[in-house]
Amino acid sequence: MGSDSEAEKSQQKEREKKKMLALAPIARPLAGKKLCKRTLKLVRRASEHKCLKRGVKEVVKSIRRGHKGLCIIAGDISPIDVITHVPILCEESDIPYIYVPSKEDLAKAGATKRPTCCILVLTKPTKGELGAEEQEKLKSDYDQVVADVSEAATSLF
Repeated sequence: MGSDSEAEKSQQKEREKKKMLALAPIARPLAGKKLCKRTLKLVRRASEHKCLKRGVKEVVKSIRRGHKGLCIIAGDISPIDVITHVPILCEESDIPYIYVPSKEDLAKAGATKRPTCCILVLTKPTKGELGAEEQEKLKSDYDQVVADVSEAATSLF
């Protein structure tokens, strides 16, 4: 029984190591384990309330239209040229952004079957309205993650 858990732990460590090896060199600021978990939880909650833009094309269009939010970019994208312009757009528009290690994890949190390069979590849904309680809960999670992201970004420079 103990050997099973040891084998599972070693497999999980191996998977984590492979994820880190696949990271792009520009994947900075990279979310740590705790921030990554919290960020993916925010993405999951935002996808339930239709407050997401998925994929490079949608995210870039939303940023150019002036929508505000949090941009989450996968760090294991190949070729990297697909996403190199997204952080620059985010910085010009004063939108916080963070890299997460895996595009598969990002897609799973965003309720998509295909791996996703980047996601923009909006502060409010594009269509319709949320209930006051749901809006408050989403906003508090959003504010907490944005504070952690900006802290990670300032420690980078």
